[in-house]
Amino acid sequence: MSAPPSVATGPARRWWHAVPAGMRGVLRVVSVGLAAGAALLASATMLAGICYAVAYPHLPDLGELTDYRPRLPMRVYAADGVLLGEYGEERRHFLSLDEIPQVMQDALLSVEDARFHQHGGIDFLRVLGASLHNLVAPLSQGASTITMQLARNFYLPTEKTFTRKLYEAMLALKIESQLGKRQILETYMNQIYLGQRAYGFAAASEIYFGKPLQDVTLAEAALLAGLPQSPSRLDPLVNPQRAKARQLVVLERMYRNGIITREQRDAAGAEPLHYRAREQLPPYARPLAETARRIVVRQYGSEAYTRGLNVHLTVTSSEQEAAYRAVREAVLAHERGRPYRGPEGEVRLPDDPEAVDERVAEALRAHPDRGELLAAVVLEAQPGRLQVMLRDGTTVTLGGPGLALAPHAATSTPLRRGAIVRVWQSQAGAWQLTQLPRVEAALVALDPRDGAVRAWVGGFAPRPGAEERVAQGGREAGTSLAPFIYAAALEQGHTASTVVEWRPGAPEVAGQGEGTVPEARNDVAPLVLRQALAAAQPETTRRLVEALGPDQVQAWLRRFGFDPASPPDGASMTAGTEAITPLQLASAHAVLANGGYRVRPVLVRRLTDADGRVLKETLPRLPGDSARVIDARNAFVITRLLHEASRMNFGGRAGRWLHRPDVQGHAGSTRDGGDAWFAGFQPGVVAVAWVGDEPPRPHGERDAHGKPSLPIWLDYMRFALRDTPVMRPAVPDGVVNIDGQWYYREYTPDSGIRSLDPAPPAGPSLPADSLPSGE
Repeated sequence: MSAPPSVATGPARRWWHAVPAGMRGVLRVVSVGLAAGAALLASATMLAGICYAVAYPHLPDLGELTDYRPRLPMRVYAADGVLLGEYGEERRHFLSLDEIPQVMQDALLSVEDARFHQHGGIDFLRVLGASLHNLVAPLSQGASTITMQLARNFYLPTEKTFTRKLYEAMLALKIESQLGKRQILETYMNQIYLGQRAYGFAAASEIYFGKPLQDVTLAEAALLAGLPQSPSRLDPLVNPQRAKARQLVVLERMYRNGIITREQRDAAGAEPLHYRAREQLPPYARPLAETARRIVVRQYGSEAYTRGLNVHLTVTSSEQEAAYRAVREAVLAHERGRPYRGPEGEVRLPDDPEAVDERVAEALRAHPDRGELLAAVVLEAQPGRLQVMLRDGTTVTLGGPGLALAPHAATSTPLRRGAIVRVWQSQAGAWQLTQLPRVEAALVALDPRDGAVRAWVGGFAPRPGAEERVAQGGREAGTSLAPFIYAAALEQGHTASTVVEWRPGAPEVAGQGEGTVPEARNDVAPLVLRQALAAAQPETTRRLVEALGPDQVQAWLRRFGFDPASPPDGASMTAGTEAITPLQLASAHAVLANGGYRVRPVLVRRLTDADGRVLKETLPRLPGDSARVIDARNAFVITRLLHEASRMNFGGRAGRWLHRPDVQGHAGSTRDGGDAWFAGFQPGVVAVAWVGDEPPRPHGERDAHGKPSLPIWLDYMRFALRDTPVMRPAVPDGVVNIDGQWYYREYTPDSGIRSLDPAPPAGPSLPADSLPSGE
């Protein structure tokens, strides 16, 4: 019986015998290895399948990814679109994938995941390559895909363990099964952290290069694409050399992947990179943005920092900057007229030059910069020359006019090595010695027609957390309320020609002889209402309040938004002890400027969400849409009286310096001179400036009549009215002009109240023309 045929018979056997005997052993080893490898691969695949089946039900839900809602900061914008402030832990600007330039996508994928569009979440070829590389190289090579990084970013801790890597891989598979490639890439490019609190490439482009992501060059895109590997170590603002080396790696990968040519690679690698300075917002923006932030947070709470709210203000950046500079320059000029108080402190500097920088930085932590007034430590002091170091290690030299204050330094704290001083750099680039002002200042401006805020400066370089002076706190009103009390007199029948009191000699009105003492006179002369308003002396105003009735005056002041809390008597009401804010005073003057309507100040014009939907909008309201609180005649006549008072009180400076006949204003000050006000308006803008001691203390006589605040008001109004035509108010019905003065039709010099006193005090008889005419 013949044997069954062998498996190794026929052509196969003949092939085997044809192999040289020496090679047969090698083939046996290879065959065994392949079989073992196949068995291991099958086992690994089976094990991976078991792990996936067991772990998959316990993987987290992907709702956070499928319904991606990034944490977007609140942004505050001026009316002309200039960014004023950004608030939130994460600085992010969301872009759809279509809005992200292709060069940025190509650069990222080339260096992080070149086979992104071929794999299903795990790049097995890359895993194998990385494994072989790690067997022979001292430095490990990663194999994480974009999808795996996204899984780690959203759901997993940062520690490197086998379990975490396993879950990372399984999550990547789950993500790929539920999200498309475009959604995965879009989410990654908006979510990934890239240093400097920047999340996503759009925010990183703004922070590092100061430009939208759509405008980046190939060189800039390559630098940004290199950051995900290690944002802190590769931060170009901190480690520009490391960031540059990583950029060259990205460009090389793009070249090898066929994305760019050799010429493009070389040109991009040689292109200079210009990074943006750390301070991104102008100094005038921060205090205003902080005020807007408080308004929004009061309504939305902590969600305001993550919902991507866009806050659009009524203020233009140019007008806000003009107001900011007006406040700062006036305060600095005021301070330059004061004696130098000497250094703020002293620190012992080491002899070792290498240790000086660190000691200076440590000493200046307790002396923060205040705007342009920088804290510095004196390194070397010689007659006519001072060398100081700033907190960033910069060394500057002061001399000549820059040391104008130095000879007046207090002998107890001389300007010597280790002294802590203040310096500032003029627009011409010269460094000067200065000191922190001992006064505070504020300015606010409104459009009286609809209440829109036009400028808001709450202090001189206010410190973080410091009280904002436009709408918070409040200072003594002093004589700044006088125009409203005189407006109450008009309503009760008094006129511009009403005799308020009789005085010895001719009335001395401020501005007619500033700094002079009037000669003694034996006769008496009348002080009429229009002159009394220009003088704005507390005693005269007190007599007027008592004649009108304190209760009636208090009720009248409430019409303008004031809420006097003191008992309604003439003495307390005219002492000026009531606390008011610049915003209250500006709102009150808006009633006069718009013809008698109370408008509500508006700073936030529009509030939108991250998708541009309007959440809240305050539309402009014409004065006729607001509540009328005083007669149009009252607003017109008191405005004309204030216009005359402006010319009398300041020698015409306010109107003449502005070259405008439609501007009027008045000063206010407290009895001790601690607070000085200037308020004025034109039909299109109301502005109030305040200067006061901080902490309160007497200014002295040189600061009376609003002199520290008048330059602030003038500088701002020059800018605000630069392109505005002259606007003369319409004459309302029911008023008449007699000898250049305006009167209610029913209250003329003949029919109105002629005098608070029935007769002048005893003295020589008055000439017939003693009652002054209109002009």
